[in-house]
Amino acid sequence: MGKPTDTELGQAIQAAIVMRENGNDPDFVAKSLLSLNYRMQKMERLLTATKRFLHAGQSSTDHRALLQVLAAAEKANADDSDPDFSSGR
Repeated sequence: MGKPTDTELGQAIQAAIVMRENGNDPDFVAKSLLSLNYRMQKMERLLTATKRFLHAGQSSTDHRALLQVLAAAEKANADDSDPDFSSGR
């Protein structure tokens, strides 16, 4: 199975948002997609910050940024609340 294109993913996300807003998600597919997409965005930021930190000679500024992104990724992974997926964050 290949990775969805940005257009395909965007369309799926929008459909999932509509499903959640309408309360039409009997098998929690929309909730799962939105949650996984939200968490994946945090993990991608973590990967980028880690690469930057390792490539840039491990500066204190990059170290602080890496710790902040790591905390956000950990929070997203452990958070049971329902974030506002419609904001695109």
